[in-house]
Amino acid sequence: MQNTLALFQELATLLFEDEKMRPVATFMPSEDLLDTMDLSLQEQAIMDEDFVAVLKELILSSPKTATHAFFNQLFGGRNEKAVLGDLLAVLLNNSMYTYKAAGAQIGVEKVILEKCCTMMGWDHHSGGTIAAGGSMTNFMAMLMARDKKGVDVRHAGVQQKMTIYTSVESHYSVPKNASFAGIGRDQVRYIPVDERGCMLPHLLENAIAEDLKMGLTPTMVNATAGTTVLGAFDDIPSINEICQKHQIWLHVDGAYCGSVLFSKNYKHLIEGIEAVDSFSFNAHKMIGTPLSCSLLLVKDKTWLYRSFANEADYLYQTDEDEFNPGKTSLQCGRRNDALKFWTLWKSVGTEGLEGIIDKQFELAAVARDYLQNHSDYTIYSYEDSISVCFNYKDIPARELCTLLYENSKLLVGYGTFKQFEFVRLVTINAQNEKEDILNFFKVLEDFVAQNPARWTTQTRTE
Repeated sequence: MQNTLALFQELATLLFEDEKMRPVATFMPSEDLLDTMDLSLQEQAIMDEDFVAVLKELILSSPKTATHAFFNQLFGGRNEKAVLGDLLAVLLNNSMYTYKAAGAQIGVEKVILEKCCTMMGWDHHSGGTIAAGGSMTNFMAMLMARDKKGVDVRHAGVQQKMTIYTSVESHYSVPKNASFAGIGRDQVRYIPVDERGCMLPHLLENAIAEDLKMGLTPTMVNATAGTTVLGAFDDIPSINEICQKHQIWLHVDGAYCGSVLFSKNYKHLIEGIEAVDSFSFNAHKMIGTPLSCSLLLVKDKTWLYRSFANEADYLYQTDEDEFNPGKTSLQCGRRNDALKFWTLWKSVGTEGLEGIIDKQFELAAVARDYLQNHSDYTIYSYEDSISVCFNYKDIPARELCTLLYENSKLLVGYGTFKQFEFVRLVTINAQNEKEDILNFFKVLEDFVAQNPARWTTQTRTE
């Protein structure tokens, strides 16, 4: 193991040096991947030097998600204290279903969840769990909503036509989860949004009223704190008022931007969060832990047990339920995703996490200011968002993003909202500085200028 750790150090150093010289890995077409790299699995062991050579090639060919040129996904950067926690979790290899198997690591997870529930404004009746991703935490919320509405569902299956409500800008996991939950994709109602991408509450109310007239059972409203494209925040107080009126479970999907919970300056974006039934956020997004670390918080933890607990004498042999979190999890064997969040939080404090959140909004403001002061850009996004959406010289966004990627210049994606398609710059890496944002635009502009014959233009729709 000591030799292997030394090899890891060698490989990590190689990666760090390469990131400085090549912040974007050399593009490799997917159709050429298996012919270009030796990823085959052979019958016999290979020599150590051959093994190391393959590892080096693999590492240097992988997308670099921690550099100042990566703006493509809703995560990025590399926080060393969080990485330390993840490395320790791998070495310890505890499974987070029982105290007997995980010991003190259960305490690490409990402390995180209890602190987050307190920050939500909830009391000791609340609880939570950590899952493999935002899609799973959203699924677990839907299952609890289903089980609360249909008391015999766990044993008899879904007996009535249930309906789910979410905005047209919500995450793609909602219809998938409705299928998995036995509710059905066709029972998802997509509520229109305003010009900023926020769900329109009066249209939500209308949709619920129509379903009630048809004898259907409205079961859950999925609100969003940070839509995938524009980073919009739904109006939680107005939506909650409707849910209270009709006794519908309200879940807030904050996978992208729910971590504003940690910021005094931006917590107003989730005003009313204390009244919801469940809330999720991804610490591997705005907070910057390594993938994955998704938290699901529930106002009444009774529903975690009612939906997910199942007795297993071969597993739960010691300690109280609150120290056996397998009883509140969709998973059985579960890696320790809490430790990396804890090592980061413990090292920088809550104020440090707040600084990480605030920095991302500051970087977004730098980007918006640049766009607003350069006439070649058309901007589509708003303040209070870390998604900065724009077009440059009317060049089609997907064409520009694809060529930047294929030429190993920048990794940035595109998105659509209503009739517009645009580049989506995500300032989620708080380790970037103002200069990195300005350099992004310089690289983009230089690339366009150096390749004038490549570009087609699109007609703006005002």
